Amino acid sequence: MEMMVFLTALLPVLLGCDCGHDVDRPVDCSDVYKSGQTVSGIYSIYSAADIPVWVYCQIISDGKDEDKGGWTVIQRRVDGSVNFYQPWNHYKRGFGNVESEYWLGLENMYQMTRNRKYMLRVDLEDFTGRKGFALYSSFSLGCETDGYKLQISGFKDGGAGDSLSYHNAQKFTTLDKDQDSYDKNCAKMFLGAFWYSAGCHTANPNGVYLWGDDSTHHAIGAVWQSWKNNFSFSLKSISMKIRRVT
Repeated sequence: MEMMVFLTALLPVLLGCDCGHDVDRPVDCSDVYKSGQTVSGIYSIYSAADIPVWVYCQIISDGKDEDKGGWTVIQRRVDGSVNFYQPWNHYKRGFGNVESEYWLGLENMYQMTRNRKYMLRVDLEDFTGRKGFALYSSFSLGCETDGYKLQISGFKDGGAGDSLSYHNAQKFTTLDKDQDSYDKNCAKMFLGAFWYSAGCHTANPNGVYLWGDDSTHHAIGAVWQSWKNNFSFSLKSISMKIRRVT
């Protein structure tokens, strides 16, 4: 059965409620991992209130220290089954299918990171099966009145290069809410939504799902420019996931 993010992500906090957490309820996949779960899959978390939010948890129990634990997937593209050219309210509350492609929701991300420290990992794969990743030791979002401004730092290369630092300290822009510092709406120009900057982007993970190298329209695909040094190269898959730093 499909589990749609937006059906469970309408939190009371949107109306101003700042509720506490039950100690037995996981606030993220780090708590899921600590509870003894060892299998990656779909779990419910409580990022801000008593309403569960369904997420995909990537559980890693071995490997390097920076990889271990429960990673909460906040964005995932794998097959183009979900339209990511969505308006502000959809990006705010979340959308998609947790079993495949989805966006967790800006408000959920903000509530998770407002009082806790998180790291971010971005995993990439091209259509030949080649993989790479980028790791950031710090990730958080500002509140809605601050445009859900992105704060990242501490890049570590896993072969993908750094395409996200260019977007640091930027507000989130969608097709109907232009908050970038360019003179036009970057979301409309590149058919996505992201923390676009003055020159729009070096990463466009929420762009159009295209098959590899496609220069028909400049940089509208799911682009991570530093990996291929190519704005026309669209990824087969990209996922953004966060893990609490203890």
